[in-house]
Amino acid sequence: MLLEGLMKILVVGGGGREHAIIKAIRKNPAVDTIYALPGNGGIAADAQCVPIGATDIEKIVAFAAENEVDYAVVAPDDPLALGCVDELEKAGIPAFGPKKNAAIIEASKAFSKSLMKKYGIPTAQSKTFTDMGQALAYVERVGAPIVVKADGLALGKGVTVAQTVGQAKEAIRDMMEGGKFGASGATVVIEEYLEGPEVSVLSFTDGNVVIPMVSSMDHKRAGDGDTGPNTGGMGTVAPNPYYTPEVAERCMREIFLPTIKAMNAEGRTFKGCLYFGLMITADGPKVIEYNCRFGDPETQVVLPLLESDLLTVMRAVTEGRLAETEVKFSDKSAACVVVASRGYPVKYQSGYEIVLPETGEGREIYVAGAEIKEGKLLSHGGRVLGCVAVEDTLEKAVKEAYRVADAVKLENGFTRRDIGKRALDALNK
Repeated sequence: MLLEGLMKILVVGGGGREHAIIKAIRKNPAVDTIYALPGNGGIAADAQCVPIGATDIEKIVAFAAENEVDYAVVAPDDPLALGCVDELEKAGIPAFGPKKNAAIIEASKAFSKSLMKKYGIPTAQSKTFTDMGQALAYVERVGAPIVVKADGLALGKGVTVAQTVGQAKEAIRDMMEGGKFGASGATVVIEEYLEGPEVSVLSFTDGNVVIPMVSSMDHKRAGDGDTGPNTGGMGTVAPNPYYTPEVAERCMREIFLPTIKAMNAEGRTFKGCLYFGLMITADGPKVIEYNCRFGDPETQVVLPLLESDLLTVMRAVTEGRLAETEVKFSDKSAACVVVASRGYPVKYQSGYEIVLPETGEGREIYVAGAEIKEGKLLSHGGRVLGCVAVEDTLEKAVKEAYRVADAVKLENGFTRRDIGKRALDALNK
């Protein structure tokens, strides 16, 4: 653990993921002050929130310099894609996260698909289109099911798994003609439909060494039984039972290390948290997507299982010393149940009072969307809270996470009631 006098840390972002990162960083006794830009009403209990938007790079850098910040963590995808880490480092402030030319691995699906094709990294077959007519003709020709993706960043919602040609065409028109995701949907990537369980693996990498974190399973759809619209994630469990030691070894050999080497070969060395969205197909693991940062809400189950000091690991990543740094995880299980505003992700209302229950050992409530008004914590956004429990077994962790979530008082809050069911079914086979 690094002890070099009292440190000032800056964390860019304001959601549940950032709250989890801040709570983990606070455990380092060398940390004196944590600034969250912009943070939120719940994060305010653990950091000084500063009303500077996560994409206002100029103001972020100016604030960091004026306040003599020792180290910065850039958590969301947008500021990474805009070059926030580059600008902080130019100002002499070391930062965790990839530079702009490496963050493109998430910022452009067309780039990541071409990278995988060029370097033989297993993924779904795909074609990229900038002309809507050609895209429509292609899906007409190949048929469904098929996957349509907006090329750029779309808050985790730019993917349509179309079961019919009609659905695929509608998704293409929404993106390319209707501007559903703005400039992000001007180019679309159309992929073959893969089948198999999905696994999320976040990893620390300094551009040479890759250290995977505990695997996790996200639950993207709003309703029980994976029904309803796609969301930013309604809950997670870790570890993912489908990520066996054999699968892990194959991923390291065929996907993780080849990706890092490919990025180096392209002159885009990646330092930070590289997220591998995987599908375990009959032909082996394949990449569905890369993210250039900690996932949300995967971070909320992965970081509570980290036994090493997060800040020490992050600084080792930035300084290229990951090979000599211990990164240890607990062998326990964690579950996160998201409490969201009723109607999310389509139409919902904010401004309802949140009353949080007391949490004990191995329990956390990460605040994703809230503000403080007149001394009260009010909901502010679609996903409001992530209620987390760490236990010896996944079954206990899920049960306890629901117990915490059900103790929250939020008038228009709702949860999915089957978080962890697929994982538990797999364990009990």
